[in-house]
Amino acid sequence: MLRPRHSAMMLTEKKRHAKDSIGTLRRIWSFLSDQKGRFAAVVFMVIMSSGLSLLGPYVVGKAIDTYIVTKQTDGFVFVLAILVLIYLSLSLSTFLQNYWMIQIAQRTIYLIRKQLFYHFHQLPIAFFDKRQHGELMSRITNDIENMSQTFNSTVIQVVSSMLTLVGAVCVMLWLSPLLTFVTLLIVPMMYGGMKWITNRTQKRFKEQQQNLGELNGFIEEVISGQKIVKMFSQEKRMIAQFLSKNERLKQSGFWAQTYSGFIPKLMNVLNNVSFALIAGVGGILALKGIISIGVIVIFAEYARQFTRPLNDLANQWNTLLSALAGAERVFEILDVEKEERDETEAISLPEMRGEIAFRHVFFSYDKEQEAIRDVSFSVSPGETVALVGPTGAGKTTIIQLLTRFYDPDRGHIFIDGHDSRSIKRASLRQHMAFVLQDTFLFQGTIRENIRYGRLNASDEEVEEAAKWANAHSFIMKLPNGYDTVLNQDGSGISQGQKQLLAIARAMVANPSILILDEATSNIDTMTELKIQEALGRLMNGRTCFVIAHRLNTIQNADRILVLNEGQLIEQGTHESLLEAKGFYYELYHSYLKKEEIS
Repeated sequence: MLRPRHSAMMLTEKKRHAKDSIGTLRRIWSFLSDQKGRFAAVVFMVIMSSGLSLLGPYVVGKAIDTYIVTKQTDGFVFVLAILVLIYLSLSLSTFLQNYWMIQIAQRTIYLIRKQLFYHFHQLPIAFFDKRQHGELMSRITNDIENMSQTFNSTVIQVVSSMLTLVGAVCVMLWLSPLLTFVTLLIVPMMYGGMKWITNRTQKRFKEQQQNLGELNGFIEEVISGQKIVKMFSQEKRMIAQFLSKNERLKQSGFWAQTYSGFIPKLMNVLNNVSFALIAGVGGILALKGIISIGVIVIFAEYARQFTRPLNDLANQWNTLLSALAGAERVFEILDVEKEERDETEAISLPEMRGEIAFRHVFFSYDKEQEAIRDVSFSVSPGETVALVGPTGAGKTTIIQLLTRFYDPDRGHIFIDGHDSRSIKRASLRQHMAFVLQDTFLFQGTIRENIRYGRLNASDEEVEEAAKWANAHSFIMKLPNGYDTVLNQDGSGISQGQKQLLAIARAMVANPSILILDEATSNIDTMTELKIQEALGRLMNGRTCFVIAHRLNTIQNADRILVLNEGQLIEQGTHESLLEAKGFYYELYHSYLKKEEIS
């Protein structure tokens, strides 16, 4: 893809970001619309298992009062059988709720990941120009995987803990309000400690996720740019930057885990305090005949079941906060405005002649400094136009506007007599092809990379395009020919061979408009001759725009557009522009002619 030369551009995002946990949970719930029946079954199983977990200790306490204290044996075996049935049913309900919840979680994560990836393809190019690719990858992988692991277990534990907590309190109140009050004395201490901890963990987990995304983005860029790093001997600086980012991640992760680690320690202390209170106060009440020993046993077990859900809630709350921090980062992407939709009455062009006209076009990336100003020119079908000018002159911007990666702020662009805004983007780009200076190859076979220009091309058409692009001979010398698998960076073939594959891909597309970004730079002479021959075949009969840096490319153009500081200042043939002795004449003698001599 062509990338704009202005890095100051910014996108306006919607303001309905998931800024709070409740809002984020609501958005996650919206992805469960087709699984509400199964989720209801999970909730029923959770209720059942929570009830059974409360029923077991109650039966044990009653058995102590009825059989142990009174030393009766009649019916004791029956009670034991009931206890076995209770705990077997508890195991079965726990298994079913976990099994079904995993299915729900994986389905939900699948839908979120699918929507996020789909949304990526609907975002404007400007979004990707201002974001680290590795940071975006972190959101669709690390953040979503964090959500997946949390939903598999945390949701059930949170609901189960809350039901067990409420049930335990209700039964304890029914058995002994006084002993219940004693048990609940630890709640204020627990609330204060939990509030102090969670206020710090939420912030730290967000920092941890953000630092992780930044580190992943940095690593992805450094690995993909290793040749440049080594070429300019920047290894030490890259290592220093990595250490800095890694240190920030370590610090945020350390404090997030440290604060969250306080929770089980706090709960253990409070659990012991609660047990001591129940044993002491319950013993006094039992001696006075107010309650039975069985009730003390029930309370001791319920106190454990009372503090254990709180402990589980505390532990799972931190995990949930971490997942919600990741979910917020995912929803931030989903909230970014999609590429502006085509107009309702936008048309598709089944064919395109390639007639182009810019009429008083103005455009700026950041709405402050205009990238091009009042640019007007016309291109006839089949004409080759070279765009010439210093860096930042507006050459790439014109291509960006032509392909509708951006639309002009003012003015109009006409294609075959139609305003570009009235043509569907997909239809417009279907008639275009690109051969760029930095060739991008997808991981896959050579055949698949060439066919990317037109997915319904037959094997014969792919091979014919490779022959026209002078690529067939080197392809057949590879171990598996057209079925040779290439990595994303195209390792195993030369830069010139990558360019030949890019030309073959453009030939398969059979475009009406061809865009070249100096496709022969940094190529040896013999390979350049092959590329020039292939480009000549590709350009024949098509409207071509060439961002040119080499003199031989410029001289062969039908017309040259000279840009400077965003304005079209000259246009004409190579000879006519030299005769005019204007900006192009100075550019030729200061740079282009030196390139010719060298």
